[in-house]
Amino acid sequence: MNLTRFSINQMTVKQLPLPELMEACVRLGVPGVGLWREPVHAYGVEATAKLVRDAGLTVTTLCRGGFFTTATDLDDNRAAIDEAATLGTDTLVLVSGGLPPGGKDLPGARSLIADALAELAPYAAERGVRLAIEPLHPMYAADRCAVSTLDQALALAEPFPASQVGVVVDTYHVWWDDRAPAAVTRAGAQGRIHSFQLADWTLPLPAGVLTGRGQLGDGTIDLRAWRELVDAAGYTGPVEVELFNDGLWARDGLEVLEETARRYAEHAL
Repeated sequence: MNLTRFSINQMTVKQLPLPELMEACVRLGVPGVGLWREPVHAYGVEATAKLVRDAGLTVTTLCRGGFFTTATDLDDNRAAIDEAATLGTDTLVLVSGGLPPGGKDLPGARSLIADALAELAPYAAERGVRLAIEPLHPMYAADRCAVSTLDQALALAEPFPASQVGVVVDTYHVWWDDRAPAAVTRAGAQGRIHSFQLADWTLPLPAGVLTGRGQLGDGTIDLRAWRELVDAAGYTGPVEVELFNDGLWARDGLEVLEETARRYAEHAL
């Protein structure tokens, strides 16, 4: 089983404490992990960085920065950039934020995101961290992310050097969009694919929709076709599996990690 590019996002197996996750990755030959700020804070940023270094693993992304439309204070995003640098990852994933409370101006929300990027991109560049804008499925536009397509994400990224601002291609969020393949090609040509994430689309969606990301192979997305598309666009980086799923979280974490690695090899390679 070829796991050379495989990365497990921490949320996929959030029931595993960080030391157990690192140990399991080493045992299974998983080379990369995507981390989330909340559990990293709970364990300690410096302690997590040492844990990863000692395990010989790569932190492929840190999630998340963003939510620019609901707070004017960017200090937390600067802190997230500093944490990414400490953890040794060059990619901070941005979930940009939805409409401001009581608001209905979607273009205005995207303008706020652009203003925040202008403030943060130079700060991140000084610390060797890239900002990766993640478009989320349109069902999240009101409350979580006013950026719903790769075209919209690229429009926000393109005023900046590719080394500073790029995009996340997440199959769960973009598989439905018939313009997305062309946007992937454009992003690749510009060197702006900063992260590639896999999750499947399964039905029915759960209440609240946040935990509906399906295990690879259980849903409707042609994951291998997307991996081939991203590869053809010139992306050679990690392939990170990020699943929010109550059923997976209720199971043994090591079992889920082993299954996810197998599903990656079966459905994405």
